[in-house]
Amino acid sequence: MSSCLGLYIQSNLIKYAKVTKDRENLKVESFGVKFYDNINEAISQIVSETFSYKTPISINLSNENYNYFYLFSLLNKNDIKKSIDTEFDSFCFEKGYNRNALETRYALVPDVQDKQKIKIIHISSNKIEINQKMQELEGNTVNSISPLPISIANIADIKEKENAIIINIEDKTTVTTIIEQKIYNVDKIEEGTESILNSISQKENSYSKAYEICKNTTIYTMEGRDLIQEENLYLEDIMPTLYSIVQSVRNIVDNSIEKISNIYITGTGAIINNIDLYFQEYFPECKCEILKPYFIPETVKINMKDYIEINSAIALGMQGLGYGIKTLNFKKPTLSDKLPDWMKIEIGTKKESKKSKKIDIGKLNFSFSLKGAFDSIDKWLMRSISAILTFIIIYSGFSIFIKTQTDKKLKEVADVKQDTVSQISLVENDIQKLYNKSTKYEEILQNLQKYKNESSENRKIKDSIPNFLTSLMSEMPQGVTITSITNTVGYTIRIEAQSKDYSQLGYLIGKLKTKNILYNVTSSSGVKQNDIIKVIIEGSLFPE
Repeated sequence: MSSCLGLYIQSNLIKYAKVTKDRENLKVESFGVKFYDNINEAISQIVSETFSYKTPISINLSNENYNYFYLFSLLNKNDIKKSIDTEFDSFCFEKGYNRNALETRYALVPDVQDKQKIKIIHISSNKIEINQKMQELEGNTVNSISPLPISIANIADIKEKENAIIINIEDKTTVTTIIEQKIYNVDKIEEGTESILNSISQKENSYSKAYEICKNTTIYTMEGRDLIQEENLYLEDIMPTLYSIVQSVRNIVDNSIEKISNIYITGTGAIINNIDLYFQEYFPECKCEILKPYFIPETVKINMKDYIEINSAIALGMQGLGYGIKTLNFKKPTLSDKLPDWMKIEIGTKKESKKSKKIDIGKLNFSFSLKGAFDSIDKWLMRSISAILTFIIIYSGFSIFIKTQTDKKLKEVADVKQDTVSQISLVENDIQKLYNKSTKYEEILQNLQKYKNESSENRKIKDSIPNFLTSLMSEMPQGVTITSITNTVGYTIRIEAQSKDYSQLGYLIGKLKTKNILYNVTSSSGVKQNDIIKVIIEGSLFPE
């Protein structure tokens, strides 16, 4: 029987689940959500509360990036790796990224559109952030650091030939597309529960209270929106974000290469009551449901919603137990990890017997009996010692060779760098000469450009106002009244709107954003007077 403690770590809270595997049976022994100010103390408390002192830990990767490359399927393993490295090097050069600062992993899937090609799901993450996570878990055994959008599929019971997406609404939202039981794509959406919880916690002065408010909030569908105001107190903080997520998911579903039949919702957003019904209204052609761990029966005494709340931690715990795509583990294997099991001797000291002798090699303690001839155990220990010594000698020699070659290459790089600096200095001198000669021409061009810009600016504002009003009228939802539209300064437009329904105002704000009717849209909190909710919306006619 093996166990793994899954930790999903995000800003201000940690979701945890200790998952145990007995043959093919899975069980969640202990789980919960912990809010924290000091992450190291919070992790220590979780380890203590779950009795996971020697249990391996599996955590989530953070701020990872996803790229996709396509290669011919006939390439061998080495050629595939070289091609992927070349593609990613080119990508980093184009974006101006430091390739050496990124840790990468990749997985291969068949290309649905071209059977002669394979699709590469390439994931990269900053090495500094990975090292920081390892430091936060110092003193514990970490066996897996994995991207959650990939790991979350571990708990889903995806049927054969089923095309589905998993919407994981955590701090940010990710959408994992699964085609024929294979993860095919991951999309990232900037909106998520981070903005919702921050908005509510500012009002309540408590992040944990904001979390409980979300947990007790119910979204009502079109058939049940005539409710008292108390039940909708925080919908103005929740609905605009959910609407933006729905619109982004709509775009993903519409552009999917295969028709999506099922939508699974998970993450912190799944604790909001009726969120599956809310999505169902926008995706009537799909079956929308909350994602439930497939191995937990409906008959359990614990409320199923409590398990759903920590889906992310359960998925990571399963990843640590060997489920999912093993090649996407961003935790670098240590020397101890690479040793075979028979060479992993427990570190520590034990009481010696009077008729035993102990040999110390570094921190490893080996004992064998001096009573009579060596028995089979003594011989095995001696052979093990010899094997370890041989391994250390070979490893040391290899390390010295690598260091020598590295120093040699560093010297070559330094020489090339010095030559490059000299050439750059010569180029800079030439540039300075050209710059001095071109000053007069630039002054003339600047005056001409200034005149051109002023004329263009006047035409731009003149043409933009009618276009804005036309677009606004075409997207105006029923039940919303515009009481005032003013052009305050420059390109800024101020709209005063009112309605009896928060959701209609949220729909208007969402349309202004998604249809690019206005840019950088902001809105005030709704003010209710005599059953009328009034908001002020501001935005720019043009992107910055």
